[in-house]
Amino acid sequence: MPPASLYQGVIENLHTAVLLFDDTLHLRYLNPAAEMLLAASSGRLLGSGAQQLLPSRTLHAALEEALASGHPFTERELVLELGLERRVTVDVTATPLTDPGRRELLVEMNQVDRQLRITREEGLLAQTATTRVLVRGLAHEINNPLGGLRGAAQLLERELPDEALKEYTRIIISEADRLQNLVNRMLGPNALPKRQAVNIHEVLERVRQLVQTAVPEGVRIERDYDPSIPELMGDQDQLIQAILNLVRNAAQAVGERGEIILRTRTLRQYTIGHTRHKLVIRVDVIDNGPGIPPEVMEAIFLPMVTGRPEGTGLGLPIAQSLINQHGGLIECDSQPGLTMFTVLLPINPEGGRNESRSRP
Repeated sequence: MPPASLYQGVIENLHTAVLLFDDTLHLRYLNPAAEMLLAASSGRLLGSGAQQLLPSRTLHAALEEALASGHPFTERELVLELGLERRVTVDVTATPLTDPGRRELLVEMNQVDRQLRITREEGLLAQTATTRVLVRGLAHEINNPLGGLRGAAQLLERELPDEALKEYTRIIISEADRLQNLVNRMLGPNALPKRQAVNIHEVLERVRQLVQTAVPEGVRIERDYDPSIPELMGDQDQLIQAILNLVRNAAQAVGERGEIILRTRTLRQYTIGHTRHKLVIRVDVIDNGPGIPPEVMEAIFLPMVTGRPEGTGLGLPIAQSLINQHGGLIECDSQPGLTMFTVLLPINPEGGRNESRSRP
């Protein structure tokens, strides 16, 4: 039989957090992965109650039930609030251990936030790609007859003897042009990025100046920049257009009075979709407006979807498309009083490397 030290070494090198509770649900043991998950040392955590360590009424009730019944259970994608502003999503498995005269509960937890994030990002990228294919097909079907209608109206206008009747053909031509413009906007940018070294803060300052002149006096635009961020390879005009769409949306959301924050940070060894990048710029556009309605949230990057009566529903899909062309992605999180659009931009989009599956 292998020595006990071998088992101990295996458990202590697992990526899975392992915790052992006694029959009163007080902690008897945890491995280093659990210390990392709970962000505290074993000396500080041993002896603590499960409810204190894992503050979830649902989970605590399930642990008590498992201990009492002797039946294991598994809970997927359970969200735990571990301290101020720290939230993790875990898969939990609890297994009762019964020995004569002793009952214990073995709890295994795998943090799945990263996998969920990557899955969500893959979904966004796939959604954008699918939408572009659909819109291009639709645009092709619309543009052909639209060109015929416009040409026929122009020919008819030349043949009409009465100047008053030409007003009708001009309406046809004008509406055809309007539809053509709408279709072109739905298609988004056609030009590939003209890459050059770009300072992201120059992009943000340009956007801030453009928006600042148009917002009411009660709207403040605050800056929280990381000055150490290096230049990235990108198309400055396209980046300005993408971020301008986000900041204008934020300004419209806060109305006459509110706050918009432009924040920059860097992320190292960060995965966007299936591609891991050494360095990624993160730009947050945060507003304290009323938030995005939940029924719109899942579709905000689709064309013609908007939560505002006066909105066109094209600004966000165009911004997403522009950022995608830079190998990046836009994400959104919203609740009443706090909406945050996050732009992820690899410093060097060509320098990323693919990975088949995320690792913890």
